[in-house]
Amino acid sequence: MPNKITPAVRTNNITYAVRDIVVLANQVAKSGKEMLYLNIGDPNLFDFEPPRHLVDATYKAMLENKNGYAPSSGIKEAIDAIEREAERKGITNVHDIFVTTGASEAIDICLTALVNDGENVLTPTPGYPLYTAIASKLQMMENPYYLNEENGWLPDIEDIKSKINYKTRAIILINPNNPTGSLYTEENLRQIVELALEHNLVIFADEIYDKLLFDGKKHISIASLNKDVSCITFGGLSKNYMVPGFRIGWGIVSGRKEVLADYIEAINKILRARLSANHPEQYGIKPSLEGSQEHLVIAMQKLTRRRDLTVEMLNSIPGISCVKPEGAFYAFPRLHMKQPDSHFVAELIKETGVVVVPGSGFGQVPGTQHFRVVFLPNEQILEKAYKAIGDFYQKYLEKYPDLIEV
Repeated sequence: MPNKITPAVRTNNITYAVRDIVVLANQVAKSGKEMLYLNIGDPNLFDFEPPRHLVDATYKAMLENKNGYAPSSGIKEAIDAIEREAERKGITNVHDIFVTTGASEAIDICLTALVNDGENVLTPTPGYPLYTAIASKLQMMENPYYLNEENGWLPDIEDIKSKINYKTRAIILINPNNPTGSLYTEENLRQIVELALEHNLVIFADEIYDKLLFDGKKHISIASLNKDVSCITFGGLSKNYMVPGFRIGWGIVSGRKEVLADYIEAINKILRARLSANHPEQYGIKPSLEGSQEHLVIAMQKLTRRRDLTVEMLNSIPGISCVKPEGAFYAFPRLHMKQPDSHFVAELIKETGVVVVPGSGFGQVPGTQHFRVVFLPNEQILEKAYKAIGDFYQKYLEKYPDLIEV
């Protein structure tokens, strides 16, 4: 018998908790148990729809046979619209804009063009698992910095300072944050800008949820705070415009041209090599960014009710606490216990059919336990799910009384 094909070492540590947990959920679903899915941030699975003018523009492009390859960086109409969006966000000194297959591809390309084996990037913890997956692929050294739960999940500036070393190339920000829903303050962002300038770091500003804000809050793009800081601002249609399946994202490179020129060319080498992002969907960018935003008003009315319900019900469960999200559609409640959250979540799914994602899949301060919920479903589903979580948690603690956090 021939030897097994050995996969590349770089794949050993690639995990994606959001999807990985579905394997167990599918097994439980086969038993006939009713499933309540609070694990995937896809608005289209629930009562959210994209603006009609976005869909119409894309359909029109397809009918006009805009179905071949696009320019590597994207069509001019889209690039120009993204540049005007950058101006509205206060971002100046822009030197390059490119359209990609979702913001995920933009992030992957920009990390690939920057980081060598053994170098590191400061990565928010908790944070979106895409970044750790790419880090593993690129054989980057892990360098997590922590968000402070006691301070509304803002980045811990002192922790960031302590983690910077001579092999640190960049710092990643997810604002609003996935999985916590936190929205960063101007003071916090300015402190990060100063660190980036001092250590010549590139800021990766993931702002994919920048229009999904609660309570009249305003989003501040970190690139808008300093025209000299090297920054790539990532955005896309997936979340704000409710078309995650379109896979349309982008990157905006700003800062000092003399510092960024070689890096920009490296990014474009990769863009050219992979040909182009989806072509007809790019014709939806301009009408999305510049057309009616009424769908956001409707979406935020729904999400505000669901956010408030989430915070109220989860905080009413003894042994669980939840910081109030200020953006996106996620919450990251804490389990005040010593048992690994992965065990709690697995047992929860098997017992109740409620599917959440363990906090360990996003990273967290060592010794703490969390889980992420997506509050996109309607209030009836959320109420049922949170009641099931509360009932199950009390039984769980009775079963493992020595694991209660003191």
